[in-house]
Amino acid sequence: MIRSKKVDLTILGAMEVAENGDIANWKIPGKMVKGMGGAMDLVASAENIIVAMMHVNKAGESKVLKKCSLPLTGVGCVKKVVTELAVLDVTPKGFKLLERAPGVSVEEIIKATEGTLIIEGDIPEMVLD
Repeated sequence: MIRSKKVDLTILGAMEVAENGDIANWKIPGKMVKGMGGAMDLVASAENIIVAMMHVNKAGESKVLKKCSLPLTGVGCVKKVVTELAVLDVTPKGFKLLERAPGVSVEEIIKATEGTLIIEGDIPEMVLD
């Protein structure tokens, strides 16, 4: 199914996403891992890739970056990022802020984002039902 390109949409987690759509989600240097699993197949085969992840790591450092520091799983493939703070589109100019989580200010999102952040007009809060 995956390798024959019959999957149109992939939603997966990541450790880092770069503003150009690169994704790193399988290895942290110095940690034992068994391999990258199917993530590379998923990001290489689907046309629409959405990443769901935390906006910052445990140390409070951004995971929404100018450039990934970890080994890449896919290059230029991510279309959208959804975090606990915001929904971001990946564009040729950087991350475009589409929505913010309830109670989260645009300033908090700016502070938590290392990559280029594009803000146009009023950014609505997500509607959570």
